[in-house]
Amino acid sequence: MLNVSSNGGSSGIAYITLEVLLALLAIGGNILVCWAVAVTRSLRNPTNYFLLSLAAADIAVGFLAIPFAIIISIGFYHPFYGCLFLACFVLILTQSSIFSLLAVAVDRYIAIKLPLRYGALMTGHRARVVIASCWLASFIIGLIPLLGWNKKQWFEKECQKNNTAHCLESKVRCLFEFVISSEYLVYFNFFGCILLPLLIMLVIYTNIFLAARSQLRHIGPTAGPKGECRRSILIRELQAAKSLAIIVGLFGVCWLPLHILNCIHLFCNDLFRPPWTMFAAILLSHANSAVNPVIYAYRLSGFRTAFRRIFQRCLHPNPAHPLWAINSQCKTEAKSKLRCNTVTTLADTWQASLSAAGARPAGSVENVEMACVNGRFTGADFCSQLPSGEPT
Repeated sequence: MLNVSSNGGSSGIAYITLEVLLALLAIGGNILVCWAVAVTRSLRNPTNYFLLSLAAADIAVGFLAIPFAIIISIGFYHPFYGCLFLACFVLILTQSSIFSLLAVAVDRYIAIKLPLRYGALMTGHRARVVIASCWLASFIIGLIPLLGWNKKQWFEKECQKNNTAHCLESKVRCLFEFVISSEYLVYFNFFGCILLPLLIMLVIYTNIFLAARSQLRHIGPTAGPKGECRRSILIRELQAAKSLAIIVGLFGVCWLPLHILNCIHLFCNDLFRPPWTMFAAILLSHANSAVNPVIYAYRLSGFRTAFRRIFQRCLHPNPAHPLWAINSQCKTEAKSKLRCNTVTTLADTWQASLSAAGARPAGSVENVEMACVNGRFTGADFCSQLPSGEPT
């Protein structure tokens, strides 16, 4: 871990400033993600519940882990187990993130390989059970050092040699490498709990892309409305899988440098490591918590639309009636059958508008995609039920 106090005042201030900036970005961006899911019914599905779990971990990184990291990097003297708990908390959040990403990968694999059974297999209740299990496992893995796999014995031996005043008070200089065992960090945490899940996700996403492309090739150009809608859904699933794979890739890019440095510390302790390398690796790992909302905004259309709607509501508290925006979109897109995801988005907004006005919606949003799959629902059918005039 970077020791700010030993790297000069200017570098220490720069490090803390960047950490605070990353904390603000992580908190603000991931709160926006949670807000988008809360106000947009079409985003409430098992996949996005796992992304919510990831966002919760990233918010905790901004609120707690980054401040803890700043405190640890200063290297102040603190009771051994108090410092150890601060270090373990960072491990818990990292493990929760990797488990959430693994859950998303498995969810997308089931959606591609078993599309007809996906709705029955991946319910909201099961998603919440999986999320709770992921967090429980993360706490167990992250708190293992508190149960004994730590540097307490090393600390006691050092105290017997030096017998300083801090040793008499059982206080250790609170640096990451002084309380967490390098063997735990490398063999158990990195190899077993981070690298292995990343390799599993690599295999899963490779299978997802291969399966999706194979299914697309089997849907011929003359498959009819049902085949065209199935093709549309597959393309959408493939694009979502690509976006989620990018998120996994960024997680690896952001976290692997820090773990590689830990490996160097364990296996090549005599090798010179410039202080800035650890500085950059720590900041890069924390930057991962701020980058995910940006990926959602640029790659996932549902989140992008929800973010835009939230900003519009904040900037214009009294916007025009939403039905007018829907009707305008219908005029430009309804001449041919809309893609199923567009129809679902329109239906969701339409139902929300009618509910806000006190009217009872004529259809169920949950049935829209199924109707698309069966070839019984077209953009023109949907748009013909909307009012044609501009609201007054």
